[in-house]
Amino acid sequence: MASLICTLRDHQDDVNWCSFSARLLATCSGDKTLRIYDAHDFSELPFSPLTGHGYSVHCCCFSPCGQFLASCSTDASTLVWSMVTGDIEAVLEHPGRGPVRICALSPDSAHLVSGASDGTLALWNFPSKKLSRTGGVSDTTMVACSFSPCSQMFMTGSTYGDLRLWDLDLNHLLAEKNAHDLGVSCCSFAPSILSGGQVVQFRLASCGQDCHLKIWAISKFASGGFKMVLLHTLAGQTAPVLCCAYSSDGQLLVSGSVDKSVKVYDANNAVLLYTLNQHERYVTACSFSPTSPLIATGSMDKTVNIWRLEDRCSGHGFKEESAETSCKGKATAGLSKLLVADWSERDVTEWLVEEGLEGLVDKFKANNIDGTELLSLTKETLASELGIESVGLRSKLLRKVEELKNDSVCSGIPDEFLCPITRELMRDPVIAADGYSYEREAIESWINTKNRSSPMTNLPLLTTLLTPNHTLKMAISRWKTSQ
Repeated sequence: MASLICTLRDHQDDVNWCSFSARLLATCSGDKTLRIYDAHDFSELPFSPLTGHGYSVHCCCFSPCGQFLASCSTDASTLVWSMVTGDIEAVLEHPGRGPVRICALSPDSAHLVSGASDGTLALWNFPSKKLSRTGGVSDTTMVACSFSPCSQMFMTGSTYGDLRLWDLDLNHLLAEKNAHDLGVSCCSFAPSILSGGQVVQFRLASCGQDCHLKIWAISKFASGGFKMVLLHTLAGQTAPVLCCAYSSDGQLLVSGSVDKSVKVYDANNAVLLYTLNQHERYVTACSFSPTSPLIATGSMDKTVNIWRLEDRCSGHGFKEESAETSCKGKATAGLSKLLVADWSERDVTEWLVEEGLEGLVDKFKANNIDGTELLSLTKETLASELGIESVGLRSKLLRKVEELKNDSVCSGIPDEFLCPITRELMRDPVIAADGYSYEREAIESWINTKNRSSPMTNLPLLTTLLTPNHTLKMAISRWKTSQ
């Protein structure tokens, strides 16, 4: 179920874009302003509204860390704002002084691209705020742009109806002409990368004046070639589709339309989940929160609606399952309801006694061994730090710890919550370039020692960039709370 939790009515003209960071929501409008809200309670920040543009503000986007906000306008500029003070950090004047319709920041914060009404593109070095390259397509208006999750490419869409993939030298990698009849409105890369064999694959959503939302597969081959294939055409809306966005885990897809509706889809299966009908005019903007099950939608009715997906943790995006209270009858009822990593020192003591290892209790107490420490024990630490001299006793203890880890797998912990490398419940899950989620410390160690190959596919990782998987982290937290 999706429910409307609040409506923001501060803009005096059409809302053109909205964007979430981990802690903020930004909106921009034809009234020349941007407004910044706390994403927790949606109170407006003291330095909001931001007034620096001379004409309508078409687009805004946060840097991945949330420290900066970029916005672009008909006034031919892209402004970079500090989200600490609300001050303008940089003014990026578009080459040719054409009205800037779209801007996008790369996931690694290295690049910013802006597109204008005259079809030109400007690629900026974001840290230095200096112009790197210019390019574009003549006789069209750039209205859509999205960086790939690896930050090495970006897709643009234009009023001509084509989608074009570019590298950081502004070379064409591929072009899908007539992707949308009468023009593209928006495009958005899914955050994950899929790897298999000699192919790396991305997902892209696009929408347009043809009333369709489309999902594409973009394949990059080891030979350097690219291929773009249409996977799904979603015709759930009856008028031009003006905006689309993926959730931070890539599981959900939202779109807004001239028919005043907002549609939420299961992105993997192309199945409609929700239809939201609270706006009174065209829906022009949509964005998922990266840290909570919230969607913001903006409209020509001058409002921004905030929606909560109440059951997202049950079947779409999150997967919650009940944990059984025991496995193999080994754990006590009290301990079985806790994850081993959450055991206290007292819990560890109880476990030692139950396993017939009461002789180790004093050593464990003296060294403050809790559940996390227990799972990280090795033969070396047992001998050097705990002073356990008996080889047989060390082996027995490590065997019991390994059984605990295996028990956690069969005791109801969803497999997707376990790191593929350690097979332990993840605390800080991140998405690697192979599209899989890992515990941050485990994949960083793997990358540093395994020549940057994927633990799951054995293929080289295109990038070592790791993207926090906030949705998975929240799902794990909710699952732990339910136990």
